[in-house]
Amino acid sequence: MLKIVQVSESDFSVKGHGVHTAFVETTNALKKRLDVEVLINSRQPSDIVHIHTVGIYSLGHLLFRRSKKVVSAHIVPDSLIGSLRGAKWWLGLATIYLRWFYNQADVVIAVSEETKIILEKMGVHRSIVVINNMVDSARYSKKSINRDSLRHELGYAKNDWIVASNGQVQPRKRVDTFINLAREFPDMKFVWIGGIPFKGVAAEYEKMKKLMQSAPDNLKFTGVVPLQSVADYLRTADVFVMPSDQETFGLAIVEAAAAGLPIVLRDISDYDHTFRADALMCDENDFKSTLLRLQSDPSYYEKAVQSAQSIAQRYDSATVCEELVEVYESLLR
Repeated sequence: MLKIVQVSESDFSVKGHGVHTAFVETTNALKKRLDVEVLINSRQPSDIVHIHTVGIYSLGHLLFRRSKKVVSAHIVPDSLIGSLRGAKWWLGLATIYLRWFYNQADVVIAVSEETKIILEKMGVHRSIVVINNMVDSARYSKKSINRDSLRHELGYAKNDWIVASNGQVQPRKRVDTFINLAREFPDMKFVWIGGIPFKGVAAEYEKMKKLMQSAPDNLKFTGVVPLQSVADYLRTADVFVMPSDQETFGLAIVEAAAAGLPIVLRDISDYDHTFRADALMCDENDFKSTLLRLQSDPSYYEKAVQSAQSIAQRYDSATVCEELVEVYESLLR
């Protein structure tokens, strides 16, 4: 039986971001297997140490453990722009550190083909394997809930048309686009699932707070909520919109697809090898017309739902976890 230590500073520090969700989903998927023993942030001897974060605590595991080390590259330099305060001033140093950090691993996991290309351009010369992030699709299924009752609990009416998004409130997520859509459609309900977990060190913190305060009454910001609440909000929604300018992967997209929502994304190259074929791709001027058509055209809506199901199946934890265990085993061989 493989003994795996999963390492993430998010387990005891800031949550409410995609890296923590990826860590939780990976850990939970591995725990379901009979051929793997999983420990979290443990110093016990193990076959594999799988590291998800890049802080000092993770560095200690990376440098001083005798186990084989696997590092998931959830963060690349572009992820920092529009995420943390003053990133453009220290981006060069961060790039050097990330390159050095990833090069200490035995295997680096890129969460998408685009991320692998970026890592190679950065100068990461260790073995890079593409394994996409995963989601336990069953946790987001609508089959086991009373949707009308859940809507009532969350403050929505049975007939509300609800547009959801999910992620940190930060510039690169283009919250401004989502707010503008809410203004364009006062008869729809909008919900942004997430907040500013890093508070004062987040990029343009004060500006983001003012932006949220300027939102119309039909838009709700939930703040940082537990993963179960994320699932509940998605299961009550009618459509999912991700207006981000940059994503290494976009785990929130898979969560929404697992909840049976049509997926509407900004047309960026980050999705070329992941979601493009099964999502509705928009530029800044297309979001409005796409939402209108989804609301008014049942056949268009149903086709989008069917496409989203392909996303949920492709990135379900049962499928992706098998790929991950194969990497562990091949590394030990």
